[in-house]
Amino acid sequence: MARRSSSSSSSGAWRYLNPAYYLKRPKRLALLFFVFVAATFAFWDRQSLVSEYECPSCVRVNEDILFSQEILVTAYVFDVITDGKSEISQLKNEINQLHGQLRKAGIQLEENPAIGIPRKDLVEIDPINNERREKVKEAMLHAWNSYVKYAWGMDELQPQSKNGVNSFGGLGATLVDSLDTLYIMGLRDEFQKARDWVAESLSFDKDYDASVFETTIRVVGGLLSAYDMSGDKVFLEKAKDIADRLLPAWDTTSGIPYNSINLAHGRAHNFGWTNGDSILADSGTEQLEFIALSQRTGDPKYQLKAENVIRQLQKIYPSDGLLPIYINPQSGQASYSTITFGAMGDSFYEYLLKVWIQGNKTESVKHYRQMWETSMEGLISLTRQTTPSNYTYICEKSGGSLSHKMDELACFAPGMLALGASGYGPEKAKQIMNLAEELARTCYNFYQTTPTKLAGENYYFHAEQDMNVGTSWNILRPETVESLMYLWRLTGNKTYQDWGWDIFQAFEKNSRIASGYVGLRDVNSGEKDDKMQSFFLAETLKYLYLLFSPPSVVSFDEWVFNTEAHPLRIVPTHGSNGQSIETATPVVRPFGRKQGKQG
Repeated sequence: MARRSSSSSSSGAWRYLNPAYYLKRPKRLALLFFVFVAATFAFWDRQSLVSEYECPSCVRVNEDILFSQEILVTAYVFDVITDGKSEISQLKNEINQLHGQLRKAGIQLEENPAIGIPRKDLVEIDPINNERREKVKEAMLHAWNSYVKYAWGMDELQPQSKNGVNSFGGLGATLVDSLDTLYIMGLRDEFQKARDWVAESLSFDKDYDASVFETTIRVVGGLLSAYDMSGDKVFLEKAKDIADRLLPAWDTTSGIPYNSINLAHGRAHNFGWTNGDSILADSGTEQLEFIALSQRTGDPKYQLKAENVIRQLQKIYPSDGLLPIYINPQSGQASYSTITFGAMGDSFYEYLLKVWIQGNKTESVKHYRQMWETSMEGLISLTRQTTPSNYTYICEKSGGSLSHKMDELACFAPGMLALGASGYGPEKAKQIMNLAEELARTCYNFYQTTPTKLAGENYYFHAEQDMNVGTSWNILRPETVESLMYLWRLTGNKTYQDWGWDIFQAFEKNSRIASGYVGLRDVNSGEKDDKMQSFFLAETLKYLYLLFSPPSVVSFDEWVFNTEAHPLRIVPTHGSNGQSIETATPVVRPFGRKQGKQG
């Protein structure tokens, strides 16, 4: 009996493998066909998407739209092939209900129920942002293709003259500055062409006196970011080469670096117009890059040189956290000079916050945060408001007197404040975020108050006059759109996206010509200059692209931006001392199947 039962059970199981069984039962044949197709599709999609999402910060909106479409297609197939089969109809209804909720909320849920692929972020589905982002991507292609055509391998393009100039000694500044922007935008062919030039033609053996600051933020930062994103070691090797050539600049009595060095001979000095002093921003804006280089090479010498500067400045740090822009490299003492969050002061304060973030906010980098918070109290003491429109602005200070002048360069401050607000308690965080938003309103109106809707280089504030353009040129600077990107991500307020779109449209109207983008000699008349700054591709267009992308694209949880907008991966740490885990290895994200050239 048992044997017969077993045999009967066995033969019953085998009948499901007999094609004749299904030919007599069309509904079951349809169900089997659906299961086969769904399983095949799920396997293929999982394989490709798992590879693409090895870097979760690089999720693309197109993928999310694809997931939504897959849900609809799946539901439709259910409906066609099951002809009302109750269990499947119930599942189909659940999927449709979920998709309806997604449409209303405008988001993609954490897991796609039809495919079963984990989703690590809430990703926005917004056709307006999709369109805006594609417009920015097209602008990047126009700028890049113009550079390739007229200035390939040179530092910067002169679009009106249609030739290139070597503003930085022939280091390919625009090309290196553009690497990560090309990668983030999925421009695979353009990135590969640039990569090959770096591997075959980029040489630093040049008898040229380079700015330590500019070379660090553009070249070292650009190469490290390209390495972190692509995993291609040619970028790391080149970054190490140029950093080794810069290191002798730190060989001073105090450890405060000279700001210029000959790349071929290693002779370092300061600029004549500073009377031998080093510049605060130039000396305090190498920490992110040099710490990252030590993490990735396992050689501590870069980090030690850069961090010693902060230890030296800590010894002379004033109670209000505001340092003058000139520091003597031998004595390490501050010279009597201007205090500003604009030119020559700005990025020193930015890096205090960002090194703390880069260091995973651990005890070993706590002094950076403490110095930054002290400096933010100093910043608050410099803020004033205009009449009649109540624009908040940051003054400059010389001795005991205030100058009611603010550089467009200081418009990085709203983004910095917003980024640092979460490190405070709730009440203080709200105060800092409110200040960030007020300053951003002022910076946006730097643009809106001129005939071209592009900002001048600096502004003056007088009673009953709100703001007046001082230096009236615009050289395609990124600081305001940088802050708008931070504020949008950290507040969710789409007003900042709209403001950024206004600025982008003004660039398109006034700065775009057939052979690239140019600045303006005068934002009132619209007269054009003849230079496409490398930071327009590195920063301005990248920040605009990210402003219209989901926050998971180059996530703040995984990346920290240097002052040239080059994202550096935050390396995990262990233990309370925050020491990095051996050598940082990039998590390589290959180009996604929905990326590549603009179609």
